[in-house]
Amino acid sequence: MPTPPHDNWSARSRLVVFALAASSIACLLADFYRLGPMNVFTVFIFVPALIVLGFVAVRDRSHGEARCGARCGSECLPACSRRSSTTRSTSRSSSGRGEGMVESEPGAVRLLNVRHFLLISIVWVVSLAGAVPGGDNYSVLDFGARGDGKTDDTAAFQKAMEAAGKAGGGVVHAPRGNYFFAGHLNVPGAVTLKGVWESVPAHNGIRDAGLPKPTDDGTTFLVTESAGKEDGPPFITLNNNTTLKGVVIYYPDQNPAEEPKAYPYAIAMRGKNPAVLAVELLNPYNGIDASQNERHLIRDVQGQPLRRGIFVDFIYDIGRIENVHFNPWWSMKPKLFEWQQKNGEAFIFGKSDWQYVFNTFCFGYNVGYKFIKTKSGDCNGNFLGIGADDCFTALEVEQCSSIGLLISNGEFVSFHGSDPTMVRVGTNNTGSVRFVNSAFWGPCNQIAKIAGKGTVGFSDCTFVHWDRNKEGRHAVQVEGGSVLVRGCEFQENKPQVSLGQAVKRAVITDNLIKGRLSISNQSKGNVTLRDNMSDTAPAEETK
Repeated sequence: MPTPPHDNWSARSRLVVFALAASSIACLLADFYRLGPMNVFTVFIFVPALIVLGFVAVRDRSHGEARCGARCGSECLPACSRRSSTTRSTSRSSSGRGEGMVESEPGAVRLLNVRHFLLISIVWVVSLAGAVPGGDNYSVLDFGARGDGKTDDTAAFQKAMEAAGKAGGGVVHAPRGNYFFAGHLNVPGAVTLKGVWESVPAHNGIRDAGLPKPTDDGTTFLVTESAGKEDGPPFITLNNNTTLKGVVIYYPDQNPAEEPKAYPYAIAMRGKNPAVLAVELLNPYNGIDASQNERHLIRDVQGQPLRRGIFVDFIYDIGRIENVHFNPWWSMKPKLFEWQQKNGEAFIFGKSDWQYVFNTFCFGYNVGYKFIKTKSGDCNGNFLGIGADDCFTALEVEQCSSIGLLISNGEFVSFHGSDPTMVRVGTNNTGSVRFVNSAFWGPCNQIAKIAGKGTVGFSDCTFVHWDRNKEGRHAVQVEGGSVLVRGCEFQENKPQVSLGQAVKRAVITDNLIKGRLSISNQSKGNVTLRDNMSDTAPAEETK
């Protein structure tokens, strides 16, 4: 009677394999539905099952060899070891005991056990590769965050970031979800807090039906702490070499139809080299406090900050702001938007020792760009490709550095408010402001109102609209200090420049005038007026 074929898997092996497969599925489903952190399932379910399976596989191998030796003799073991999955068929006679019987080689038992063991291990590792972060990566889910929009995730986020900070730095991932915060966060040095967005998103759905809402997709932070307390702690504080990237910051308790509640700044940037990248500031009362730091980087930030967008101060090494777009896509309901236009300031610059600002835009504020003097000092810097649309005052200089504000390729629009004006320079200013290759349009009262003792220059600029009520207002009105208007184009047949008695120096030359040349000169200082070409025959500049 032939020996029956070996069973490739013992009952123990099959039980362990079943447990291993079930644990794999349970871990993946738990991670997907956020029933628990993946590492807990890995440690307490998969690893023990994997150890037991390895032990059973070795045991089955030794038992297979023992059975082979008992049946075939010890001399067959080397041959069995060399054969992997060979089968032999034995034909039986008609009197016999069945046809086509297949008997497995003993070596096949060992090889199949090892193959199945390795196969399941590889499948598990591959399945975990996309779910478990690497050594320098941390998931807030592994520290108890839920992302369900209800559970307070403040402590879980802070624990995850502290763990990364203690390890010398790392990336803390906040996967897709709506994370509710009743408190605030402090990002330790060398830590990046990162959501799913690689490029800043837009969520207009509360204002415009059918478009994405802030809780529909991606990584959204729901901020609730310190309602009504503008001087409270910022929601997120960045420190040395830290980054916030790829998230939406949303204040769910703000009412889009009412005047906004006051809140502290959404983000504060401290220390050296803090960065905010690809972040949507959907509706914070105050956006980013970029003061008391060195070399801040703000890039690809969009949204609708209501009171203040970005505040810069106490900067003694170059800060950079790039590709920032503030537009009212959360709400334009009358009560809220009127409040924003009466009170909102998109960009405020105090002390900054050479600020670089590139490709920025704001819409619907009282002041688009505001330059002030603080206890730390005032601002100088390079401003390229900046824009302000539908602001009561597009750009206001209360005070700036004598080193100067260099503003190139700007676009400025004002047409609402009691006295819409693109540029205002205050009586306390002693610094220098230069506009080059910039355009000014919209039915405003005047392009610029200039006072103080500093210098303001317009070179190769285009002035499209002014004197909206046809009151005889000049486009550029200078009450004091020094002014240069050279190589510009005045596109309306309305008065161009007026110089008050306190103007110390003025150079008005080489401009193109539509219609009649009309320059009012009451200055008691030194003034040069020449080579200004109008549509009419050349004429003397007027007093």
